[in-house]
Amino acid sequence: MSYLTAEQVMAAQKANVEILFGLTEKAFAGVEKLVELNLQVAKAAMSEAADTTKAAMSVKDAQELIALQQAMLQPAAEKAAAYGRHVYDIATATNAEVSKVAESQVAEAQKKFMSLVDTAVKNAPAGTENAVTLVKSAVAAANNAFESVQKAAKQAADVAEANFQAVTNTAVKATQGATKGRRSA
Repeated sequence: MSYLTAEQVMAAQKANVEILFGLTEKAFAGVEKLVELNLQVAKAAMSEAADTTKAAMSVKDAQELIALQQAMLQPAAEKAAAYGRHVYDIATATNAEVSKVAESQVAEAQKKFMSLVDTAVKNAPAGTENAVTLVKSAVAAANNAFESVQKAAKQAADVAEANFQAVTNTAVKATQGATKGRRSA
């Protein structure tokens, strides 16, 4: 029978710690990108608020004020949609990197487990063929289930991205339509 040695346990622990730090780095990189994006948005908002205030202070009548408000409506909606898209892209990229690491680790764990099963099968006493077949079937079923879940998650992510794009486009178009409708009124 094959037992784990202290060196094997230490090597596994070391590998797990390295993976943890790698994942933590990827997560922090995503957070850094979000912070950078938010700083850019805050700077732009401050500048635009100053410009808008100056423009509002130079308005001479109610029609000019309405025109100014309408002129700001569409760009604001487009900027909000662009901001949402940037946040979504950062989250998606970070998730993809983390998923890639997780998938490689699962594949490695599956490979090691199958190696362990194969070793156990080779050393199995006579008359345990049915149990060995049952274990192999269970492992194959678990692998198939995992792959199915991965495919379903990928499809769900694709549908979510398509829906996000559709909602964003609809919101921007609705704002454009409302702005044009007010201008022609």
